[in-house]
Amino acid sequence: MVSRWIEIAVGIFILIGILALVFLAFQVSGLRQEFNPDTTYRLQAEFNNVAGLKRRSKVMIAGVQVGQVENIRIDPISVRARVDMLINRDIDFLSEDTIAAIQTAGILGEKYIALSPGGAEETLHDGDQIRDTQSALVLEELVGKILSRMITKP
Repeated sequence: MVSRWIEIAVGIFILIGILALVFLAFQVSGLRQEFNPDTTYRLQAEFNNVAGLKRRSKVMIAGVQVGQVENIRIDPISVRARVDMLINRDIDFLSEDTIAAIQTAGILGEKYIALSPGGAEETLHDGDQIRDTQSALVLEELVGKILSRMITKP
């Protein structure tokens, strides 16, 4: 009878551990925050290179998540990557000269879009496009450039 209670206690302990791991996985992954069309507005930006950026990637201002990437596709006219972002309606102060840059969380972390609001008086509205963008820094290209310079210099 005592061993039966020990087995039940161990089973409950393992179940609690598994639930804790699942909870931590959701906290770290960023899936807990949903952005829906009713509470957001859409902005677009075009980048030369979106290397590693994905749907549902974060859109941040000053380290605070204010939106997420909704869609990434190739613009057939400019042949650049067009990124659609959903931004919280509360963030209604983004000026026309806002800069959108693809950055990396840490050296090998996930890619996200960092918005830097400008100083223009006119603000961006639903469906507008951010004109000033900075593409992703590709680590492999950077290492390749450094190595080629080291090899070519005597």
